[in-house]
Amino acid sequence: MKIIAVIPARYASTRFPAKLMQDLGGKTVITRTYQAALGTGLFDDVFVVTDSDIIYNEIVANGGKAIMSMKEHESGSDRIAEAVQHMDVDVVVNVQGDEPFINKEPLADVLEVFKGDIAREVDLASLMMHITDPEDIENPNNVKVITDQKNFALYFSRSVIPYPRDKEAGVKYMRHIGIYAFRKHALMDFYNLPMQKLEASEKLEQLRYLEYGKKIKMVQTSHAGIGIDTPEDLEKARKMLL
Repeated sequence: MKIIAVIPARYASTRFPAKLMQDLGGKTVITRTYQAALGTGLFDDVFVVTDSDIIYNEIVANGGKAIMSMKEHESGSDRIAEAVQHMDVDVVVNVQGDEPFINKEPLADVLEVFKGDIAREVDLASLMMHITDPEDIENPNNVKVITDQKNFALYFSRSVIPYPRDKEAGVKYMRHIGIYAFRKHALMDFYNLPMQKLEASEKLEQLRYLEYGKKIKMVQTSHAGIGIDTPEDLEKARKMLL
């Protein structure tokens, strides 16, 4: 089974423009992310796919592999699909470009799903984390996921799911952690199928997979990841390297 990691990397960012090119302990954020993904030893290859000459040149100048997007894309999955469509690979892992402190353990757990999937039931695998703070549960920026008894995703939402009509039911609330591993055929199906109403409403690309009947296996983790979304996050990351 050939497994690669692809890091979608846009130069523009609404909340923090050019964040991937910011200095983080003598290296840019995107270079640190690329090198961290490579350093896990989990992948046969690692690529950055970008719409930016600046990011492309940064990766290549540091000995990495980069691919230029030929089209404009609405989602990271679309950008990755364009990049890998002619590659001979089995599983593609989407690594977030703004997470330079990649933890190997949750990535390995996601990949283990495919190694044990003898019946090839799983189209995608992703991560979820138990949350208990009411503010975290109600925050629409925290995407929640509900699963069946085999931990296949039933639905993702920015809303509180399930709705706690019976507060004594003992429901656990799970936050989706946005690392995906795709079988290549599922990723290409996503790329070629139009957006449907649920994805358009929630602005969550994973709903397209569910709307077209794909099976997403969720793996529970305690590692939330450390993303850089704001200048304040960057300052915290710099302190972590001291």
